Amino acid sequence: MGAADTIISGTVASGGQRLDKALADASGLSRERVKALLAEGRISVSGKVASQASAKLAEGASFEIRVPEAAPAEAIAQDIPLAVVYEDDALIVVDKPAGLVVHPAAGNLDGTLVNALLHHCRGQLSGIGGVARPGIVHRIDKDTSGLLIVAKTDVAHEGLAKQFADHSIVRAYKCVTAGLPVPPAGTVRGAIARSSHDRKKMALVEDGRGKHAVTHYRTLAALEGAALVECRLETGRTHQVRVHLASIGHPLLGDPVYGRTPTRLRPTLQRLGFARQALHAAELGFIHPVTGAAHHFTSPTPVDMRELIVELCAEGHDASVMRLV
Repeated sequence: MGAADTIISGTVASGGQRLDKALADASGLSRERVKALLAEGRISVSGKVASQASAKLAEGASFEIRVPEAAPAEAIAQDIPLAVVYEDDALIVVDKPAGLVVHPAAGNLDGTLVNALLHHCRGQLSGIGGVARPGIVHRIDKDTSGLLIVAKTDVAHEGLAKQFADHSIVRAYKCVTAGLPVPPAGTVRGAIARSSHDRKKMALVEDGRGKHAVTHYRTLAALEGAALVECRLETGRTHQVRVHLASIGHPLLGDPVYGRTPTRLRPTLQRLGFARQALHAAELGFIHPVTGAAHHFTSPTPVDMRELIVELCAEGHDASVMRLV
């Protein structure tokens, strides 16, 4: 046993369950973490090293789990300001500004949300998958602003991932599109996969090749040559809102990848210095994976998008439109 191992021990309350499920319930670890510890020979049942996740346990069987200290994360902690909307021992909800990359990758090895979270949550991360790191269960693009939830424990990560997988997470985006969608409300369905022509882009593909994606949209207000639109995600695919709205002929204003800003609107965007896709993750709702409580958060539209919307309002209609933002 390593000096830094944490020992979790106890007895099984009821017999007949799979070992991985019974020990996850008894220990507070996720089933995936239990399986990983089984593979490492760190779990004993009734005094013998266990290895089979599917083995059935007898009622009253004793167990011992040796959990090693979390390995250091590869990313470094950096003191980057965070807008924390909610936080507890299991998870954190942040309001990400446009321009901040979520996860380190080639070209963005530091200065990311993960680097900021490693600093902010120092000493509070229990070791997701055995590594002291924040659990990124979903992402939003660098130049998209808004709400993002991050797990701080294995159990929270697994619970949130299940909600994303069964599409029970509430996510709504506010955006500004080129032109006025017709019809003004509807549903876009179309599988999304990496583009075969440009590996940096996603694209609509035939069913069976990509991932099923569904976006429900409704027009909140007509603007000058544009529209303020709300999109609710039934699924969460990479660039989903951007790809789906572009597919119906109404790409996001400022989107450098999936749309071209109409000529008549370019001077407005240039004057405002608006150089990103007009997309904001405005609403996030979920069931807390530990407490079972329902949580729902909203984020105000950031200043740059508000200024853009005001500029595109028809004369005399700015007050009524801004109440929708």
